[in-house]
Amino acid sequence: MEFLPTPIHGAFEIKLTPFSDERGVFSRVFCKDELTKIGHSKEIVQINQSQNRAKATTRGMHFQYPPHAEIKIIRCLSGKVFDVMVDLRKGSPSFLKWHAIELSPEEFNMVYIPAGCAHGFQALEDNSELLYLHTEFYDRASEGAIRFDDPLIGIRWPLPPAHISEKDKSYPLLDQSFLGISL
Repeated sequence: MEFLPTPIHGAFEIKLTPFSDERGVFSRVFCKDELTKIGHSKEIVQINQSQNRAKATTRGMHFQYPPHAEIKIIRCLSGKVFDVMVDLRKGSPSFLKWHAIELSPEEFNMVYIPAGCAHGFQALEDNSELLYLHTEFYDRASEGAIRFDDPLIGIRWPLPPAHISEKDKSYPLLDQSFLGISL
């Protein structure tokens, strides 16, 4: 595994090291020891999967407030996605910045998103599927989100966002008084 820093403080693109032969391909997608290289020490407690039937499906931008703020590690199992994180951490050098990474099985990559960052994605192909590793259990009372189209953030989605849940459309917009999440 290779950990490539992103413009979001503490976030990484993880490049896997595939082994190929006539049978196919093998790659390690999780190694507790290797994650210590980037300071990760929290236990993975929940794994979720997201299937998205249609290209342009846009989900997000979700996070959890403390004490259930979570680190996410995300891998695309099929299709291709434009995976986005937004730094909401009070005092972070990348506060209110966004960064996106294209994830696909062919790229053998994943993304490591620190606690205090919102996450969302857009399917770039039909039948795109993601696997999420979480360091906290889902807690409805700690659920938070920002709008996928918040002008203060200005995410440049590659396709016109489509197939958006009513819940994701209803989140409030941020304003200049938002000071961030204290972790």
